Amino acid sequence: MTSLADLLNRETGLVSQFVTLLEHEQEALQSGTPGSLEAISEEKNVLVGQLNQLETERGTLVAPSANADDRSGMKAWLAQHPQDKHIPPLWEKLNTLARQAKALHEINGQLIEIHLSRTSAALAILEQHKQQHSLYGSDGQASAPTGSRIVDSA
Repeated sequence: MTSLADLLNRETGLVSQFVTLLEHEQEALQSGTPGSLEAISEEKNVLVGQLNQLETERGTLVAPSANADDRSGMKAWLAQHPQDKHIPPLWEKLNTLARQAKALHEINGQLIEIHLSRTSAALAILEQHKQQHSLYGSDGQASAPTGSRIVDSA
């Protein structure tokens, strides 16, 4: 059976990798070079799957019969095992990294929103420009340019 310390160390390593990926994602979003985002997203999905598995294992180890959430289950375990003095620093390190990952994820989400907003605005301008210079009428039929100018009709 895996020890809690081993699980926490493995989780910490994976969350650290996740933070690094989020930092790479942020760099790609800030530089306007989204080419690497697909690969980053795939790696993030793999890490999330692994983290979910380890979290499930930890939940089974820490609070097998409890319906407690992660924090309260761990808090109860720590209270019941004060002799395991090496566990609280591991748990705190994991939580610190998790908070860092959450903050990076939120910033990246904001950057993505900015890119989406700019892209939508650019598409709206192009669509408007396309409609103004269309060679087809609203009935779908080709319309010949009249060659007339507003000044000619005055």
